[in-house]
Amino acid sequence: MNNKQWAARKVVVVGAGDVGSTFAYALAQSGLADEIVLIDQNRDLMNGQILDLSHGFTFFPTVQIHAGEITDYSDAHIIVITAGSKQRPGESRINLLQRNALIMEQIVGDIVDQNSPAVIVVVSNPVDILTYVALKKSGWARGRVIGSGTVLDSARFRYLLSQHCKVDVHNIHAYILGEHGDSEFAAWSLTHIAGMAINEYCPRCCGCVDWEKDRGKIVQAVRDSAYHIINYKGATYFAIGLALVEIVRTILRNQRSVLTVSTLLEGEHGLKDVCLSVPSLITQEGVEHIMECALLPEELESLSGSSSVLRSALAEIKQA
Repeated sequence: MNNKQWAARKVVVVGAGDVGSTFAYALAQSGLADEIVLIDQNRDLMNGQILDLSHGFTFFPTVQIHAGEITDYSDAHIIVITAGSKQRPGESRINLLQRNALIMEQIVGDIVDQNSPAVIVVVSNPVDILTYVALKKSGWARGRVIGSGTVLDSARFRYLLSQHCKVDVHNIHAYILGEHGDSEFAAWSLTHIAGMAINEYCPRCCGCVDWEKDRGKIVQAVRDSAYHIINYKGATYFAIGLALVEIVRTILRNQRSVLTVSTLLEGEHGLKDVCLSVPSLITQEGVEHIMECALLPEELESLSGSSSVLRSALAEIKQA
C-alpha cells in the first residue's frame, strides 16, 4: 500500500473577472481539479462569483471552490493569472503596459514569497510581455512560467480551416506562432489534415478557387477574431476559458502534449531573451522542451519579426 500522503490538485485563479470566472466554471465542469481558489482585490466580485459557482455543486464533479489569500499559493499545483488593469480614458498604451507589468510583478512577488511549487500560467494581456515580466520577477526556471500564448489562436485557425476544407476540426493539426497579437503568423509548413501536408491535401480537395488568396483571408480572420468578438459583446472569455482548461489538463495529468504556449527562447530558432509562442512539450513541470520544428525561411522571418515587435514593447516599458 502506498502511504504517501494524498495531495489535492489545487488550481489558484488570480482575477475573478470574465476570463477568470469563465475558466473556473469550465475547470469545475472538467473534474480535473479537486480545489479551485479565486483571488481578486475586488472582494464583492470574487465572493459573488464563488457563490454563483457554488450553487452548481450539485451538477459538478466533486470539487471545492472558495475565496483565497496569498497563502493559497504555497501548495498550489498551478496558478493561473488573469488579473490586469483596463486602459483609462486618455491613458497611453505604454502607461497601461507599465501598470500591468507592476501588477504582474506584485502578484509574482507574492507567489515567490510563499515558496510556491506551482507552474504559473499567465493569461493577462499583452500575454507575451507579461509572461516575460513574470518569469524575470520569479527567478524560476523558464519552463515553470508560461503564457497562454497562441493556444487559442491555433484553435481558431483549426476551426477556420475545418470550415473551409469541410473536415472535422479534430483531424486538423495547425499552429499560429509568434506574438499573441498582430504580428502572429500561420506556420503553413506544419499544417496537416489527416496526416497530409496542407499543400498535398488542397490539390485533391478541389474546393479552392484561389488557395493562396484563401490562405491570407483565413490568417487575417484569425488575427481579427478577438476584435470582432469584442465589438459584438465587449470581451472574449468562453474559448480562452476552454483553452486554459486544456493547458491545465496537460500539466495536472502530465499529459506531455504539444501546445503553442508563450515561453522564453534561449537560442531556439536563433532568438534569445524573448517570450513568444512556439510548439512546446508540456508536462507536470511546465515546458519540458521546445519542439524546434523545421520552419520555412519566410516563417523564421515572421518569427523574428514577432520577436522584434515584443522587444520594442519591452524597451518602451523600461524607458517609460
